[in-house]
Amino acid sequence: MTGTTGTLTNWAGNITYTAGELHRPRSLDALRALVADSTRVRVLGSGHSFNAIAEPGDGGVLLSLTGLPPAVDVDTTARTVRVSGGVRYAELARRVHEHGLALHNMASLPHISVAGSVATGTHGSGVTNGSLASAVREVELVTADGATVTIGRDDTRFDGAVTALGALGVVTALTLDLEPAFGVSQHVFTGLPLAGLDFEAVAAAAYSVSLFTDWRQPGFGQVWLKRRTDRPAVDFPWAAPATEAMHPVPGMPARNCTEQLGVPGPWHDRLPHFRAEFTPSSGAELQSEYLLPRSDALAALHALDAIRHVIAPLLQICEVRTVAADRQWLSPAYGRDSVALHFTWVADTQAVLPVVARVEEALAPFDARPHWGKVFTVPSEVVRARSPRLTDFGALAAALDPAGTFTNAFVRDFLQPLS
Repeated sequence: MTGTTGTLTNWAGNITYTAGELHRPRSLDALRALVADSTRVRVLGSGHSFNAIAEPGDGGVLLSLTGLPPAVDVDTTARTVRVSGGVRYAELARRVHEHGLALHNMASLPHISVAGSVATGTHGSGVTNGSLASAVREVELVTADGATVTIGRDDTRFDGAVTALGALGVVTALTLDLEPAFGVSQHVFTGLPLAGLDFEAVAAAAYSVSLFTDWRQPGFGQVWLKRRTDRPAVDFPWAAPATEAMHPVPGMPARNCTEQLGVPGPWHDRLPHFRAEFTPSSGAELQSEYLLPRSDALAALHALDAIRHVIAPLLQICEVRTVAADRQWLSPAYGRDSVALHFTWVADTQAVLPVVARVEEALAPFDARPHWGKVFTVPSEVVRARSPRLTDFGALAAALDPAGTFTNAFVRDFLQPLS
C-alpha cells in the first residue's frame, strides 16, 4: 500500500484530518490486513463532505479505495452493475452507457464516489426518483476482523446497511439496478416568482427539476428541467425560457455545465449539472442541505424568504429539488417524499455557521433532516429524534462492529444513547 504524508484536507479545505497518512491499499487482501490490524478506521471517498464525518481521530487510520483495481461489471441480462467502492459516477455512467443501460438518476456533480454518495444519502432530483442509494441491491463490506460480508435486499439488515455513514465496515463494492438507456433534453427557464407558486406542478414538470435562487428576491432566478426524450414535451408556462446557456451561480461561465437549450443527449450527459470532463480541483465554498416533507415545501420556502436578508449576503446559490421516499434507515428521505433545500455558501466558516443556525431555526417546524455530509449545527439529540430507525441502526452497528472500529466522534454523537 502507499500513503501520502503531509496535511490532508477535504475537497473544500474546511476540514483538516488528524491522520498524517492516507492509506491506499492496492488489493483486497492488503485492505483486509490493514483493517484487521487497526483499532479505528474511516474511509475517505472523493472528499466532498463538508464536516468531520470521515475524521478518524487521533491514532485512527484514514483509508482511500482509489488504489484498488476499479471494477465496473455490467450484467446486461439482469440489468445490474457491480461497482467497486473507489469508482466515481462519471466513470460508472460511461461504462454503463456503453452497454445500452442507465442509472435511474445522478447527482449534480458526477465526480463524486459511488460508495461515499450512497453512504451519506446523496441524491438527484425528481418527484418519482429515489436517492442514489435506492438503486442499490447488494452491499459488500469488509468488517473489523477483515472478513467480507455481503448484504442483499432479501436480508433483514439491508435497509440499515446501504446509507450507513461508513459505520459498519469498508464498502468495497455495490451492486446497482439499471434500466435501458434513455435520452434527456435540458431546458432552463428564468424568473419564476415565489408568489402564487404551485410547487407540486413545478416539481412534476419534468423527470428532474431544480430551482435556483440567491434569495436576493422572493423567487427563483433559474429553473432547470431535465426531460426524458421518451416522455411528453415540457410545458412550463410560469417562467420565460432562457435564450443562452446558464450556470446555476449568477455570473459564472456556463462552459462547464451540461448542454442546455433543449439539445437532446444521453442521460449521463444531462442529468448532472456539470460536465464529466470538467473536474473541480478545489471548492471555495461550504454546503448545507436539509430534507423535509414535500408537502411542506411551499411553507418552508416562505419561511426562508422571511430571512432572506440574513441568507443572501453569504450565499452563492440555493437549489431546491425533490426526492422520493426510500427505506434506508439513515436516509434523510426515509419514509417520506421530500423536498431538499441545498445551500452553497461562501468559504467562511465563522461567518456562515450563525446563518446556518438561522436557516435551521426557520426550518425546525418542518422536521428538517440534515444531509449527513454537509455543514449543519442541529443538535445531535434533535437529529436523533428526527431519525426514527436510529435504534435499529445502533443494534446493527453493534452486531457488525462491536468494538467500534468504524466509529468516530461524528458517528458516536448520533448513536450515543444506543451504545
